[in-house]
Amino acid sequence: MMCPSCQAPTRVLESRRAEGGAAVRRRRSCPDCGHRFTTYERREPEGAFVRKRGGERAPFDRAKLREALLRAAHKRPVSAADVEAIVGRIEAEVRDAERELDTERIGELAVAELRALDAGAYLQFLGVFGNLADPGYVRSELARLQRSGGGKAALSGQPGRAGSVRVPRKDQQSTSKAGARRDNDE
Repeated sequence: MMCPSCQAPTRVLESRRAEGGAAVRRRRSCPDCGHRFTTYERREPEGAFVRKRGGERAPFDRAKLREALLRAAHKRPVSAADVEAIVGRIEAEVRDAERELDTERIGELAVAELRALDAGAYLQFLGVFGNLADPGYVRSELARLQRSGGGKAALSGQPGRAGSVRVPRKDQQSTSKAGARRDNDE
């Protein structure tokens, strides 16, 4: 280990266990400049991997999963802390599964977590991950959500109120700007 002050080799004065045995704390000294400092040695966690649909292996990317979940939860009553908790649980599942999991299984876990959290975010994520091209599947999912109590209230983002989240116009009889300009031209 090099001295942070003068870049000379240092020597270890004392070593002891830290963080319940997860790290080693070392007190060091530089013989050239006399600077003393502490270093910690930790085991680098083994990387988790994802098995893609084509069969290739890729490192598990926590940020990529988080981004996908945040995109699905955009403008939904889902906090960033909720998304972080979901990502943490999925990451733990990947690590527990012998450090490798199929992308399909990761998607299933994300869908299950979002289904329990918010119906709108769940459907948004399904639009990317699932098979929403099949109208029968969409109908069955919407029917299941309504049976489970999610219904329109959960889809609108307003608990206890069904319908759209748009604010209704105050003046329903107002003319368009183009129509008003045409009337002025004559």
